[in-house]
Amino acid sequence: MPKAGIIFNDSKPVAEKAALEIKSWLTNQGWEVLITTGQGGILGYGKPNSPACHTPIKSLVPSGFDQDMSFAISLGGDGTVLSAFRQIAPKGIPLLTINTGHMGFLTEIYLSHLHEALEQMISGSYVVEQRSMIAVQVFDRVGLIWEALSLNEMVLHREPLTSMCHFEITIGKHTPVDVAADGVIISTPTGSTAYALSAGGPVIEPGIPVLQLVPICPHSMASRALVFSNTEKVIVKPANQHRLVLVVDGNAGCYVYPDYHVKVERSPYAARFIRLERGEFLRVLREKLGWGLPHISKPTSVELP
Repeated sequence: MPKAGIIFNDSKPVAEKAALEIKSWLTNQGWEVLITTGQGGILGYGKPNSPACHTPIKSLVPSGFDQDMSFAISLGGDGTVLSAFRQIAPKGIPLLTINTGHMGFLTEIYLSHLHEALEQMISGSYVVEQRSMIAVQVFDRVGLIWEALSLNEMVLHREPLTSMCHFEITIGKHTPVDVAADGVIISTPTGSTAYALSAGGPVIEPGIPVLQLVPICPHSMASRALVFSNTEKVIVKPANQHRLVLVVDGNAGCYVYPDYHVKVERSPYAARFIRLERGEFLRVLREKLGWGLPHISKPTSVELP
């Protein structure tokens, strides 16, 4: 019996309703269906009296979600997609992303196209696009205290009411550099259209094997975004007296104290997106972010005498 999974945003009644409808439809088609919520992929945030709660990356996989699962379906917005991949990427399960939210930059289809999509899924008429993820780990003087899998970015920044920070950053075997800024972002190509873009970083086509480092409000005009190979691991050490806040994909984080360091490297696990039609990254940029749309009328051609 073929097996599928469903991960939905339980804060949205429309997503829960759709999840139950999909489960019923697939079951009637002879499929075994497992269903869970996206909450399992949200690690939460550290607190001053408990700066980090270590949840191993592999422990987030929902019960029954394994290599025998043909595909999974997420129902929600971009946050649900990020959470879902944190749950299923270690098992290599491809994911069909259905938007029940607002922008849905990472989602493949809207709920109105659900029936046609399900027909395509059970017939196998789709392709799988792999996107790189990063593993983010925090170490104190003793060892590993926190880790997370990330599809978009890692952000390390100052707390409110504290001064600008200094970061000592080592990329691969290169000489460490010092960055003075409110924070730093290390993002994947997928994350280049998220926080990194707002902070001044370039848009990167998802298939390019790179990462990027983007300072947040840097003190020097010389500190600008840097794109580098994703085969290089990155070590970030805070060089200041105050604790910092680390956030991964906007829904998980911990505190980073002056004697901690953060390691970021490409994860062996990839995010496997199901595409129902040929992917067109520039079309998504245009439709979701307005990239390349004309802002003024083009002049009409005039015939010369």
